[in-house]
Amino acid sequence: MLNGEDGMARALIPIARARELVLETLQVLPSEQVAIAAALGRVLAADVRATGNVPPFPCSAMDGYAVLAGDTGRVLEVVAESRAGAPAAVEVRDGVAIRISTGATVPAGATAVIPQEDVASNGSSIETRAAVAVGDNVRGAGEDIHEGATVLEAGTRLCGVELGAVTAAGAATVTVAARPRVSVLCTGDELRAPGEPLGPGEIHNSNAPMLSGLATNAGAVTAEAQRVPDDHAATLAAISGALRSSDVVIISGGVSVGPHDHVKPVLAELGVEEVFWSVSLQPGKPTWFGTGTGGQLVFGLPGNPVSAVVTFSLFVAPALAAMQGARRDRTPESEAVLGVDIPRNPRREQAVRVTLRRGERLPVATPNGAQGSHILSSLIGADALAMIPAGEGSAPAGTVVALEALAR
Repeated sequence: MLNGEDGMARALIPIARARELVLETLQVLPSEQVAIAAALGRVLAADVRATGNVPPFPCSAMDGYAVLAGDTGRVLEVVAESRAGAPAAVEVRDGVAIRISTGATVPAGATAVIPQEDVASNGSSIETRAAVAVGDNVRGAGEDIHEGATVLEAGTRLCGVELGAVTAAGAATVTVAARPRVSVLCTGDELRAPGEPLGPGEIHNSNAPMLSGLATNAGAVTAEAQRVPDDHAATLAAISGALRSSDVVIISGGVSVGPHDHVKPVLAELGVEEVFWSVSLQPGKPTWFGTGTGGQLVFGLPGNPVSAVVTFSLFVAPALAAMQGARRDRTPESEAVLGVDIPRNPRREQAVRVTLRRGERLPVATPNGAQGSHILSSLIGADALAMIPAGEGSAPAGTVVALEALAR
């Protein structure tokens, strides 16, 4: 339980319910057409269908000779060459062969390709040293993708391989969701820029590049992060500006109820409606979420860097994906077994940063170093978040636990 501003006990919302509320609140962004060269990392808003066959013509699977299928020991006259982009103009018939390169068009009449290592060349002729059957070493038209087939479905994030596939299938542009516009605000008088000398009680603002990077990697257009001092007027100016220019506002720190925490009063002043505050989660209990008057999503994440990454992974990353219509990113495995005993939190579910190794049936999850909420190094090299249910005692080694994707 957590005391609210009015002194009343506040129930902690379960993680799953908090995420449901986030996803129920948001709207998918509109779509737009972009060129293939500008589509990396974007999410398809419409299926991509092949405009033609891939490959578009029968082609050779290797360097050799286009021939009629037949036995070994044949002597064939080499009458032409078929190269990639320069098909042979003559047909293959009995007693002749056409030299051919990998990927080149198989000439008319040819029923097979014999590899060059399976022939003896005598200048203008070859002798076959192996038999070839109909279709050997020939890639048929449409063998990879047939004209009209769905190459990729809406909701697919376009990485390098996907861009190659849609290009091969004939697309010049793709229909994708608009990218969410994100503002990152880091509150605190103690924060200093990277590399800046530190005075007493000061720390470097690691949340600024970290949260900006996570948002960008999740497909967002991210404005340069702002440091906001612990001052009402400065907080009001920063948040109001972010609301005007963003679809999503991420605020790090300042959502508690101390005399120097100005975020919640300013959000209320600006008409941002609270959806939930305080999650049954370790680390990350003081997470706040609400909506602006223009439908903006506003996340108040803990200032602790580890807590900020955990809550970004569990709530912000799924929201950014859903706004783009993307299928939800998950770890390759949805469950793992614990490799060691892990003490439980009696009241809150824990998100333990773990490394994964292969097990007999499920991967084995082991904590990636010390798990204190201040241990930023526990995120480096971690593969996933292992979710440990609340309870007494420890979750023993061998317990099956759920995995959540760790944002990068």
